[in-house]
Amino acid sequence: MFEWVQGIIERGGYLGLLFLMFIENVFPPIPSELILPMGGYLAKTGEMSFPLVILMGGLGATLGSLPLYYIGYAFGEKRVRNFCKNHGFWLGVDEHDFDKAKQWFSRHQGKSIFLCRMVPGVRSLIAVPAGVNRMELPKYLLYTFLGSSLWSLFLVTAGYFLGASFKRVDEFLGPFSKIIVGAIVLYFVYRAFSKWRAKRKKS
Repeated sequence: MFEWVQGIIERGGYLGLLFLMFIENVFPPIPSELILPMGGYLAKTGEMSFPLVILMGGLGATLGSLPLYYIGYAFGEKRVRNFCKNHGFWLGVDEHDFDKAKQWFSRHQGKSIFLCRMVPGVRSLIAVPAGVNRMELPKYLLYTFLGSSLWSLFLVTAGYFLGASFKRVDEFLGPFSKIIVGAIVLYFVYRAFSKWRAKRKKS
């Protein structure tokens, strides 16, 4: 993975970095925790510009979030609601949960997008509820770009100061991302089990 990422950045420069950040949002196993610190290291050696690396990181992540946004947009509220009603039991959610989530997202649209863009494990996924809730595209792009750029600043700065040891950023944050995803999965398993047990008590 490292050699492949390194090769694309060396051959493509800023456009290579932009491309990597685009597909990182579509294909999460390619970690921004490796791409951006490498850009920070190259900025330290003078091969790249520090501000432009941050800009490419934020722009690439924003563009890469659009496919998931449009998937949510195309799927729509009605289909998601029907899914929660008919099959949500397996995820521990129902129509009531969907309504609460929709109300919460409606109140905190910009804030939720901005903050989630800096949380490993859910950075890309937040685009789906934004699309489902038909969040205005200019507003979505603005908050996505701001949150992604701040995350980019953090990772690029880490790579800059770590220098040749920039891969340590991925070694530290990689397991953290897996912990977050694992916690989300366990939460839904727990919700599904709780609803199943409550249903058995009623019957």
